[in-house]
Amino acid sequence: MFFEFRQYRIRDGRMQEFVDLMENTIIPMQISKGMVVAGSFTCPDEDDMYIWIRRFDSEEQRKELYEAVYESPEWKNDIAPSVGELMDREKIKVTRISPTPKSVLR
Repeated sequence: MFFEFRQYRIRDGRMQEFVDLMENTIIPMQISKGMVVAGSFTCPDEDDMYIWIRRFDSEEQRKELYEAVYESPEWKNDIAPSVGELMDREKIKVTRISPTPKSVLR
């Protein structure tokens, strides 16, 4: 098991719009495809940063879920264009992390 710790930089003044898109569209869509979202966060000290965490059982599962989400017509036609308007895609940072034995996220 591992997690993706995903950090995004959101364009000036667009954070609430991005949070709404994530919570009302992106996260529900990804969950419907089998993705496990462990949490999503904004950063009071960095008003342009959005963080979310997804969990995977294996690399094989991650590949399958990526395909189910990012190759879907819904993602390509409806969601992806909005994401590009709201975030700086060049500043996306994804870190793969593994929980320690006593981590509450497992």
